[in-house]
Amino acid sequence: MFKFCKYVGATTLSAALLVNLPASAQQAPVADPALPKAWHLLDLKESGFFGISLKQAYMFVQGKKSKPVVVATIDSGADTSQTDLKTVLWVNKKEIPGNGIDDDHNGYIDDIHGWNFLGGPGGKADFTETTEEVREYNKLKDKYASVTDSTATNKKEYAYWLRVKTVYDSTVNKANTEIGQLSPVMNALMVTSGYIKRGLNLPANGTFTQADLVKVKAANDTLSQSKYVWESVFSQEGAGSTNAKIIKDLSEYLAKLNNDVSPDLTSRKRIVGDDPDTMDGKPYGNNLVKFADAAHGTGVAGLIGAVRNNNYGINGVADNVKLMIIKAVPNGDEYDKDVANAIRYAVDNGARVVNMSFGKKISPHKEWVDAAFKYAASKNVLLVMAAGNDNQDMDAQPEFPNDTFLDGSSTDADNVISVGASGPKLGQNLAGDFSNYGKKSVDIFAPGVKVTSITTDAEVDTEDGTSFSSPITAGIAALILEYYPTLSAKQVKEAILGSATPLTGTMVLKPGSKTEKVDFTTLSKTGGIVNAYKALQLASKMKPEVLPN
Repeated sequence: MFKFCKYVGATTLSAALLVNLPASAQQAPVADPALPKAWHLLDLKESGFFGISLKQAYMFVQGKKSKPVVVATIDSGADTSQTDLKTVLWVNKKEIPGNGIDDDHNGYIDDIHGWNFLGGPGGKADFTETTEEVREYNKLKDKYASVTDSTATNKKEYAYWLRVKTVYDSTVNKANTEIGQLSPVMNALMVTSGYIKRGLNLPANGTFTQADLVKVKAANDTLSQSKYVWESVFSQEGAGSTNAKIIKDLSEYLAKLNNDVSPDLTSRKRIVGDDPDTMDGKPYGNNLVKFADAAHGTGVAGLIGAVRNNNYGINGVADNVKLMIIKAVPNGDEYDKDVANAIRYAVDNGARVVNMSFGKKISPHKEWVDAAFKYAASKNVLLVMAAGNDNQDMDAQPEFPNDTFLDGSSTDADNVISVGASGPKLGQNLAGDFSNYGKKSVDIFAPGVKVTSITTDAEVDTEDGTSFSSPITAGIAALILEYYPTLSAKQVKEAILGSATPLTGTMVLKPGSKTEKVDFTTLSKTGGIVNAYKALQLASKMKPEVLPN
């Protein structure tokens, strides 16, 4: 699911903060000093922010010619009309738009900018889903609810059921708790938003930002308290957000939680029409990649290749990419079938890099995804993945997909990079407090705390999440391939990982802890953070390998 952009804001505000505030609490909280909008691109020595040294990278390749690189995003889709994206989208030139014919005979009709594996007839999409453990629990409960260790005949499947049930119980208990906490928060945000809009003389559907709050004249306690609430929320969400987006994000998160507690288990069959437990090769989906949930995928795509220096939005990392948009991630957990087919689609249609900012705790058809990973490797395609936002040790609690294959053929694929999230400053908060980590499972860290990208609702938005760390890394991979196109996926991975300086002796708060500190080098294989400049330097010294056909 795209929980890999961490939901922040109201989840960290107590309901008590939003109602019945004492008079002594009417002073707005002091926000952290504002970060540069593009801190993730900056150089540590030059700016003091631990970015990727992108200016230095472009200075290094100045005067060299680049070649376009196709980068696929497997995500929630994207806004193909977004100013920062529409001119850098991949276009399937073998397909005639809108004629309803599979002109290039690749199995997908009118796939101009990519494909929607959650799509169905009539231009629909199954974009609100459950978690995988909820789907698997409901699939197996009738068979195993009364089975015990001594009565189980299929020990392997029974062990799987026990694992599913454990994860399911945890998920549903957490969902119920969060629903109880966030429902009054949502109500309070709706009410206080209305008071602020009236204070600003805005229409009922009007929006406001943090900057607008200074115009609110607190004429009574209700308006004063409402102003305090939104100052509190904006201080966490960032100055680029709006009340409408914050409420929309929380609404979508609550919808996901409610769908775990009271799941709609028929939406896939009803909307898409296929059997997600059967890999039969039959075509499914549609060519529409923009739906109401496209904001996440739009932000991910923007970080990779948003048009540079156009005085709009942000500057993407890579300046000569073609972005292939593949929709396969709902508001809930992605299906293994869709992930496997999405990877194969990207590979077969010319992607050199595939970004995957998603993940889940259960993978019922991992063998399909493993096979797709291997297929990508055989075709020299690099897969870049978000490590996840559960502040957990991936060595002890792996998430999926991953490159520890069921058949034991790999525990560290040459064409796969797993990325954790780092913060803007060298110090105890360098590791994102939400980021997953693992000395054996996570390769490297990249900026993922308060990173700004483009969105469907406004010009830019600032979010936390390894969802953003991954495309920043994928953008560096694409930049390398633009200028050194004969390098293999393995070499690009080596350039990115080999150029990350191990930050030995840098003690940071362990993700998820307020007090425990660990050496940053214990959190990933490299113990470092991505750097575009150093990666290009290392790539420039590599001799081309013989690439697969």
